[in-house]
Amino acid sequence: MEEYAWVVDFLPDGRANDRLREPIAQLVGERNFTLFEASIKQGAVVRFEDRLYVGKDQREHVEKIRRVEFDELTAAARNELNAIIKRIVLHREKEFVEFFNKCGSISIRLHQLDLLPGIGKKHLEEILEKREAKPFESFKDMQEGVQLLPDPVNLLVMRIAEELRGASKHYLFVRLPMQRQQF
Repeated sequence: MEEYAWVVDFLPDGRANDRLREPIAQLVGERNFTLFEASIKQGAVVRFEDRLYVGKDQREHVEKIRRVEFDELTAAARNELNAIIKRIVLHREKEFVEFFNKCGSISIRLHQLDLLPGIGKKHLEEILEKREAKPFESFKDMQEGVQLLPDPVNLLVMRIAEELRGASKHYLFVRLPMQRQQF
């Protein structure tokens, strides 16, 4: 269950084909990158990039919430998804740097780092060597310590977006897709 989610699109009049025409927001969960659609409470002010409480306790902005799949996102939400994922990754930098410090093998031939776009065998070996000598402290520390490493934030964003589209065999950051749920 997600406690907080970030707004990727806000439709003040709802969808054109909805009978009720209530304000809705499409959201990305902060912890597991769960995709949601939420009915927004009457009079609540919600904007793109807002961080909203979506947990089980009293919610200030959100009336009802349901899980959605990637194809249910609006075109605007899909266009803005990477920007919001990046905001979440930066918000949780310490945890994601820890991922680079502690991730391991999936199988004899596959390491979790192999799943990040832009990480080849040389980068993999150098990351493992550097983190063994001294764990990374920040994304900046990683980029300075590993030669020619692509921006680790963008690597994570691309991987998370791929997992959200359901285009992945292995899931590192996104909870596996499931049937719609009402919370």
